[in-house]
Amino acid sequence: MKSINPAWSLIRAARKVRDLVLEMDYAQRRLLIRRLNTDSYMRNPDRAPDTYAEFLMRTRAPLQHEPPASSRIS
Repeated sequence: MKSINPAWSLIRAARKVRDLVLEMDYAQRRLLIRRLNTDSYMRNPDRAPDTYAEFLMRTRAPLQHEPPASSRIS
């Protein structure tokens, strides 16, 4: 019969907690970016900007890109 080392169980649980916290942090950052996005407060966000000033207002914040699919696979 194989005995389970309690230290390995604690390490595995700590890793799962860490992964959960990292995922929640990522989701919170994405939510903040979406809430602060000026396009969500416009009447027609899919329409192209009418002026250069409007273009600059829309792209003021740096865009955060999703990671590639190969790095998202767990």
